[in-house]
Amino acid sequence: MTSIVNLEISGEGTGLAELVDAVPSLTCEAEATIASSGRDLWLSGAPKAEIEAGIAAASAIDDYALIDGAEGKWLYNVEFAPETIDVFELVLEEGGTILEASAPNGSWVLDIRVEDRSDASSIYDRFEDRELEPTIIRLFDTTGGARSQTGLTENQYETLVAAIDHGYFEIPRRVSMQELAEELDISHQALSERLRRAYRSLVTAELDVTTEEADSARSPTLSD
Repeated sequence: MTSIVNLEISGEGTGLAELVDAVPSLTCEAEATIASSGRDLWLSGAPKAEIEAGIAAASAIDDYALIDGAEGKWLYNVEFAPETIDVFELVLEEGGTILEASAPNGSWVLDIRVEDRSDASSIYDRFEDRELEPTIIRLFDTTGGARSQTGLTENQYETLVAAIDHGYFEIPRRVSMQELAEELDISHQALSERLRRAYRSLVTAELDVTTEEADSARSPTLSD
């Protein structure tokens, strides 16, 4: 049975620790990528110049390039040095898929989908072997076909349920996004991004397309 494991690991050795040391207020969130020479990371929490100075000074980072950014948040493609621990590759090697990855306080917090709970144990052991101090926050089996097929994380699922319960999707809305964010005790931006990812998972599953097909599809025009 497909399961979701939510765990936290140390940033030491992953290339993240140096960045946080250089920019203590840094917030890092990984962007899902299809084909990339590095890792696409959303970085925020400090001025752009300070973030780039931290990246440039990090010995664990070989190269970087700015892809996009606005409103205090920037997307960089970051190429780590060969000796850097690739968290994403470790998960992939053990049959897992990272659904969400963020690093709000210098430690990676991961939502990982596994086909069997034994895979979750293997991933935990791999992290422990690399001295990444893994801590399982939550482990649950997906219930029913819908959640398993859409790939919704538990946070995304619970957020959508809360949005429905509070009338966010009604016309007119009974609750604003800011009010819903306060109800869930998260920021307005975090709620917006969580909903966007949940919408993407649901729509991709409903249209029966892969993530690669969705990313390569042409942008809609006003006539679509």
